[in-house]
Amino acid sequence: MGTWGSGIFENDAAADWAFGLEEAEDLSYVENTLDRVIQAGDEYLEAPDAEEGLAAVEVVARLKGKWGIKSPYSEPVDMWVKKMKFKPSPDLVKKAIAVVNRVVVEPSELLEMWTETDELDEWKDSVAELKSRVSA
Repeated sequence: MGTWGSGIFENDAAADWAFGLEEAEDLSYVENTLDRVIQAGDEYLEAPDAEEGLAAVEVVARLKGKWGIKSPYSEPVDMWVKKMKFKPSPDLVKKAIAVVNRVVVEPSELLEMWTETDELDEWKDSVAELKSRVSA
């Protein structure tokens, strides 16, 4: 896995997704990413979709003023959120929460991948912390 830590932006898919956000002029990029995860339903959720979905949830949390860890990997998102100053709708927040809930249950490739590591609890804590911020 192209992952170097348990943080939301500490993987290739989320980091690449964050750079794509720079081109967005509204919340459609974020919402489309959330929708892609939700549309997986009970089907197998691919890891890149899950990682991008969590990155989109992080944007929603930051737009709510519930900032997470800032790092060089989150910098494109941090700058975009500061520049755009959107307020997420209640429906977008609900989608974000649904994405977090979906990523951490089977069938989820990302969950499978973390289960095979010694850092599963660390990753789960990171995702739970994100859920608490987006839910607040």
